[in-house]
Amino acid sequence: MGLLSEGSPLDWEETKKYADHVRKHGVKQFINLYHKLKNRPCDVLKWGDEVEYMLVKIDSSQKQATLMLNAPELLPLLQREEIENPSENPTAWRPEYGNYMIEGTPGKPYGGLFAHFNVVEANMRLRREQLEKLLNRSSGETCLSITSFPRLGCPGFSIPRLEPDPSEASVTKSLFFPDGAIFGSHPRFKTLTRNIRSRRGEKVSINIPVFKDKNTQTPFVEKFPNDHDGEGASASKQDHIYMDAMGFGMGSSCLQVTFQACNIDEAKFLYDQLTPMCPILLALSASAPIYRGLLSDIDCRWYVISSSVDCRTKEERGEEPLKNDRFRIPKSRYDSVDSYLSPDNAKFNDTHLVMDEQLCQEMIDGGVDTSLARHVAHLFIRDPVSLFSEKIEQDDENDSDHFENIQSTNWQSMRFKPPPVNSDIGWRVEFRPMEVQLTDFENAAFVVFLVLLTRAILTFKLNFVIPISKVDANMQESHKRDAVRKGKFHFRKELHSKSSNPEDVTAEMDINTIINGGKTEAGTDFPGLIPLVNSYIATLDDADVDTTCTISQYFKLLSDRAAGRLKTTARWMRDFVDSHPSYRHDSVISEEVNYDLIKTIANITKGNMDGAQGLLHTTVSKSVDEIPESLQGTGGVSINGSM
Repeated sequence: MGLLSEGSPLDWEETKKYADHVRKHGVKQFINLYHKLKNRPCDVLKWGDEVEYMLVKIDSSQKQATLMLNAPELLPLLQREEIENPSENPTAWRPEYGNYMIEGTPGKPYGGLFAHFNVVEANMRLRREQLEKLLNRSSGETCLSITSFPRLGCPGFSIPRLEPDPSEASVTKSLFFPDGAIFGSHPRFKTLTRNIRSRRGEKVSINIPVFKDKNTQTPFVEKFPNDHDGEGASASKQDHIYMDAMGFGMGSSCLQVTFQACNIDEAKFLYDQLTPMCPILLALSASAPIYRGLLSDIDCRWYVISSSVDCRTKEERGEEPLKNDRFRIPKSRYDSVDSYLSPDNAKFNDTHLVMDEQLCQEMIDGGVDTSLARHVAHLFIRDPVSLFSEKIEQDDENDSDHFENIQSTNWQSMRFKPPPVNSDIGWRVEFRPMEVQLTDFENAAFVVFLVLLTRAILTFKLNFVIPISKVDANMQESHKRDAVRKGKFHFRKELHSKSSNPEDVTAEMDINTIINGGKTEAGTDFPGLIPLVNSYIATLDDADVDTTCTISQYFKLLSDRAAGRLKTTARWMRDFVDSHPSYRHDSVISEEVNYDLIKTIANITKGNMDGAQGLLHTTVSKSVDEIPESLQGTGGVSINGSM
């Protein structure tokens, strides 16, 4: 979720007074960090994943599935080992936006041994087991890794049951999402919610197209009985599902991966190379077709979460002339990357980059390279939306909270992460778009593939960079229903090319061609990313049999989903709903349909394959809890890359 400062939160009017102060000192802090750490010694590969879980109660007597709002009580119990034995804890736990959510990560990062890829799934399984042990499983309590709870925002979606409060006294002012569903043990979450709404000058407005089934109301128009001020009626769109709170986006779950690069240049290089992969893996991991109890016509959460934190004013959105604000801003602060970082790729930045020119020049004058200065100056067009009174005055030589304040609330598809002050952590990049999957097997498959892809990129000196405008177009394509089978994506047609002509580097491909190889739309041959990664694995001397076997199972899953032989989670959910005997083909997900869907997901999570036809071949691999001693000191080729 980003920076979790402690202290007394300021409301928007107070925060606004310090916006320029935060930006000014945040840039000074970044310049100081840059000069201290740009030439730090070569770091080794370290990497890790983040999985967000939802707490769910499946009540067989009432045939209901609801979210449990008890994360604040469970989190301290999960964190006890990390606090008491900080070097021994195999897992680490952090709060997330919802009172029904908890984030789990490995206790320490993975490293450069090939065998590390065989412990990822086992560690994910351990996290799930640790959380499950705190739940009353006999009464139907469980934890699930699902991207979006189907009936979030419907009446009675939670335990305890809470009613939304659309009055001015509410943090959200939502017609659907009660304040009590926001994580309550840290003030950041409610402060962000209130301040984003206050800065925008109205509630956030999320409208996504409803799926038009044969009995869906046409035109599809909703009425909101508690919409006393009419804001919902005016903000909602015909034939769309309307949502009005940050929780509909930030209350969804995702799967993220962070890499430590060997130095700043490698970090910028990986940031650039992975940026075109964001829409591809978003489409392949698609798992969120249902919102507020309605079947939508999109498969991914990205647009929902982007809209849920869109704090731009009407002036910034271009709906009114600029008068009080500084910029017209094309995107929400949660959206896709707007520029590449390596100077060699500047020519591919073919969209106008809105940035604070004065702060950009200050960084350039301070010795920061132009591409990186432009990136930070673009982030710093935003105001801080969460500020604590104790953090206003800082030592710019030794603090970085003002920089992180704005950096951590620019939730882009990739994040470039400088080392924290006074730490041994290196330059990192975070890959953020993937949707969380139902099982540990699937989540491990996506994580392992992505990390191995970075090693192949570095080893074979591959080049994935395409014009940033085409990455934006791909992000739009990736949302579409069944984009993994039907979508066409711009992708680099020659991965070893250093072509300087941005207009001539791409061809349109489907996901199957990108992942598995084949003919592009132009008729040229493309090698496929899985075959390239397999070629990389073949060069390693320390590739043990068990890890290789596990990886081959992961790649079969991803290959078959890309080819349409297996379904994405989103498509599987759609088919489940469509075949349910009580579904009326009107796009409405009833309590009964939701109950059966969540119950089936819980069974699949526990390894029961009865309901997983078409989704999975297996959830069994050779993943182990620890690297065998015989492999810990292997002298083979490390998977650490170099530029």
